[in-house]
Amino acid sequence: MMGKEDGSVKNIYLIRHCKAEGQEPAAALTAEGEEQADRLAGFLAEKQIDYVVTSPFARTIATISPFCQKRNLDYTVDDRLKERVLSSANAPNWMELLEHTYVNLDLVYEGGESSREAMCRGAAVIEEIAGGPYRNAAVVTHGALMSLMLKSIDPAFGFREWRNLSNPDVYLISVKDGERSMERIWK
Repeated sequence: MMGKEDGSVKNIYLIRHCKAEGQEPAAALTAEGEEQADRLAGFLAEKQIDYVVTSPFARTIATISPFCQKRNLDYTVDDRLKERVLSSANAPNWMELLEHTYVNLDLVYEGGESSREAMCRGAAVIEEIAGGPYRNAAVVTHGALMSLMLKSIDPAFGFREWRNLSNPDVYLISVKDGERSMERIWK
């Protein structure tokens, strides 16, 4: 007798937004980013995606909108997919500070959130999709949060891997019988 885990595979396409004009929530995609979003729509076209969830930031919505329009799909906005705030203070050595947070997941800077906190909120989105009715979902977010979501699956994913992410980038998270695997599929 088969229980909740029926052996079927769920595919979650974890997507980092295309090139943007800045980091603020309202930052638009650059002209290159808009072209990337069109290429991304073509890349995703054959993936049979039946659910799309995105960060509320303008650049993530603009990243997935061409795909949604092409497929006549709506998207859901989820605040848990917002970019991780490292600190509210302006830190010229922010890159060094960020690197420390991949080693000490509980390290928190002034006005920021720890890697563990960000990882948990991002991973909760993945868990809900894994336990839900959709077979193929797209999740659109930001580089730092994406890297932490991937770290929740593979603890070796860290600062160096974050630095190697591209705009856009796509990782396929496969869920079968409660097990998660991941693979970078954007070339």
